[in-house]
Amino acid sequence: MPTYAIGDLQGCRSKLAELLDKIRLSTPDPRLVFVGDLVNRGPQSLETLREVRALGDTTNVVLGNHDLHLLAVAHGIRRAHPSDTLNDILNAPDRDELLDWLRHRPLALFENNHLLVHAGVLPQWTAQQTMELAAEVEAVLQGPGWVDFLRQMYGNEPARWDDSLRGADRLRCVVNALTRLRFCTADGTMDLATSKGAEIEAPGYMRWFDVPGRRTEDVTVVFGHWSTLGLTMLPNIISLDTGCLWGGKLSAVCLEDRRVVQVECPQYQRPGSI
Repeated sequence: MPTYAIGDLQGCRSKLAELLDKIRLSTPDPRLVFVGDLVNRGPQSLETLREVRALGDTTNVVLGNHDLHLLAVAHGIRRAHPSDTLNDILNAPDRDELLDWLRHRPLALFENNHLLVHAGVLPQWTAQQTMELAAEVEAVLQGPGWVDFLRQMYGNEPARWDDSLRGADRLRCVVNALTRLRFCTADGTMDLATSKGAEIEAPGYMRWFDVPGRRTEDVTVVFGHWSTLGLTMLPNIISLDTGCLWGGKLSAVCLEDRRVVQVECPQYQRPGSI
């Protein structure tokens, strides 16, 4: 069964339906993997969440920063941003079932030598270590103390991974890397303040996948999160956020043969308005 990785939806349910119709023209029963940010800022966050959940066992999702933001807003831990489009979910009769399903999604997946995350992987981590660290966070998110964890999850420190990290600092560093990372130094110090553009001018910082000798060079890392980077396909990198929200495209890539499937999207938000 061919597997298609799909970029950030951010509440663009009608575009998802169009993309799936296009995929099914050549692959009637595809396996689907979404690289996070199912919801927020697009016009149909509730319908998108319901749709992806209803796709069933042949579909998987890795959590993105907007998905975690939804969980935090729902429990009064974060304030909604003026550009958020989460109210339909928060007021839905099936809200609790949807949020419970969402928090049980993984932060990373590994299959067929592809490592799938929302944002990035620190250069010190192997694919195996990435999966192990993601599992540590998943165990907390899926456990009884998950709301308390959300209260400790936000912040930019520690900015650099150390194997000796413990407790909330350890988990926060993992979450930041997997759901927010774009730029870091050669030693893995993250710049979590720069969010726009595909290049950085700060001395010593580079795109995380450009770090020489990063320990995931032996696998293909598939991610979203970075609309200004756009569709980027290197021998061991697939970047899938093509700015559906901003009037770009919604993109899918077949992991077996790298065939690209895309649909054009209207502009739901203006760049610079958020």
